[in-house]
Amino acid sequence: MWFDSDAEAAVNFYTSIFENSQIGKISRYGEAGHEIHGRPAGTVMTIEFELNGQAFTALNGGPMFRFNEAISFQVRCESQSESVMKALLQMKKIDIEGLRQASERG
Repeated sequence: MWFDSDAEAAVNFYTSIFENSQIGKISRYGEAGHEIHGRPAGTVMTIEFELNGQAFTALNGGPMFRFNEAISFQVRCESQSESVMKALLQMKKIDIEGLRQASERG
């Protein structure tokens, strides 16, 4: 979720209203790159969090994009075989069965 500067407040709100929710790793802007990002050192850059077990990341990325209803899901995997990625890259639409078969082939 992209925010101008309100990611921390949003994450605190979301995790307060959804059960089984938690805040994870918080990354902060440093002095390095200040001329590019323009954020004070120590302010929140990203926050990893879970809402009812679903992982999300909030980003204080600036005003280039406005917050909207779009969402990006993260799929965390312990490992991923090359054949699954190859199968995925050949798809025009995601074919879950095709990915499952590619995974089984290794």
